[in-house]
Amino acid sequence: MAVSGLMANFQDGAFTESTSSASLRNAQETKGGGKIDSESFLTLLVAEMQNQDPLEPTSNTEWVSQYAQFTQTSAVQEIADSMGGVQANSLVGKNVIMKVTEAAGNTNYVNGMVERVGYEGGKAYLYIEGNPYSIDDLDTIISDEYLKADSKISEIHERIAKLPAVNLITEDDQSEIFGISELLSTLSDYEKSFLSGDEMDTMAEYLRKLAELIDERKALEAEETENEDPKTEEPKDEDSGDPVVEG
Repeated sequence: MAVSGLMANFQDGAFTESTSSASLRNAQETKGGGKIDSESFLTLLVAEMQNQDPLEPTSNTEWVSQYAQFTQTSAVQEIADSMGGVQANSLVGKNVIMKVTEAAGNTNYVNGMVERVGYEGGKAYLYIEGNPYSIDDLDTIISDEYLKADSKISEIHERIAKLPAVNLITEDDQSEIFGISELLSTLSDYEKSFLSGDEMDTMAEYLRKLAELIDERKALEAEETENEDPKTEEPKDEDSGDPVVEG
């Protein structure tokens, strides 16, 4: 039995890394290994100046050029981080899919609604069901229209799958068959694009079979009614006719 926590799971007597903790860890490692601040750069620059070849010293112009390149790169990174924060804030209330790679190298996909956005070390984290995921792990943003269409099509597929085979249906299945057909008729053109095409043909077969069953029942009922209440002919009067008048 596994006990789920915010950042780790406890299973079989040991802690295992959760998908959300992997997302946070990966982002922190990326930040620690892929960025350098101004103080660190200046430390490296001073070390380079102290250890340069005295016979071929680096010109002051080159030192200035290196620092200018760094500040330019740093500014671009700050803009990128700022844009990431703006994007993260705009995702609150949206449905997304996160692609997270765990320490073991396995890739997991997590989908859900972004409840809020948190920040750690200038990095944005999307919270889904209370768990933080790095904005860097964002894979797909799902529109409300797409989500609605996907929900409808999933419902149609599930309901069709629960129906008996066409040749095994009875009139008891009429309500469900009509319900699915009605749901199909309400689909917009965009929603219909999610259909494989087989759904319409399948429901047409069910409707044809259902119509046959109804016709057969009505014919049988009519026959039974006729047998139970046969038509009787009016008795004929053998002496009927004009009386004969004797002269």
